Amino acid sequence: MNQTVLAQFLLHVGDSQLILSHRLAEWCGHAPELELDIALANIGLDLLGQARTALSLAGEIEGLGRDEDKLAYFRTEREYRNLLLCEQPNGDFAQTMVRQWLMDLYHLELFTALSQSQQADIAAFAVKSLKEVKYHLRFSTTWMERLSLGTAEAHEKTQQGLNQLWRFSAELFEQTADEQQLVALGILPDFAPLKAAWTAQVQTELQRFGLSLPDTGAYRSGAKQGLHTEYLGFILAELQYMQRSYPNMAW
Repeated sequence: MNQTVLAQFLLHVGDSQLILSHRLAEWCGHAPELELDIALANIGLDLLGQARTALSLAGEIEGLGRDEDKLAYFRTEREYRNLLLCEQPNGDFAQTMVRQWLMDLYHLELFTALSQSQQADIAAFAVKSLKEVKYHLRFSTTWMERLSLGTAEAHEKTQQGLNQLWRFSAELFEQTADEQQLVALGILPDFAPLKAAWTAQVQTELQRFGLSLPDTGAYRSGAKQGLHTEYLGFILAELQYMQRSYPNMAW
């Protein structure tokens, strides 16, 4: 049971990084300026590397003969476990930065905690990822400052992005009853204190940015049950096209 639960958790992490990476890749050639085009592509590549590691570990642990490619390219929408926040459309640049900032703060809490895991390969994965996450957070925070504290139009667009995306933040720190078994073994962290720290940081920073949380609150979830918004199917159709059309092709 523990191995199956751990494999599913790693799929959750790997899928989230993979889908978020894909969204950032969509900015290639479309970012507001060349420097941002390169920066977003590089962050996307970092996330892709994290996805590869998480999916590879999941494949090894589940023992079904599925490597990172099979897990990425040959699972259906209902088999994906990525956070709903990751699959939301880029919108404008401000909305992309809001999504990235919320995810970066989440990644900081998640990987800091996972770096203390009693399972060595998960701890090593988290330590390596944490180095990248700290850069990502510095980048997204800088842009949240520039946008929210800049012109009235930029501030409004940032607030609109937050209003659009906040509903998907509810599930960031959801933890299943099965995962609690791994908490007791020291393999996974208890998400309750991570959520408290994340929430406090978000609220403090939003106050500094002059932004406010939407009145509707956070209410959408379903990642770990394979329940997604309509956008994931379109992402997978693009992401999986080559492998499904020409199976077993390799670079």
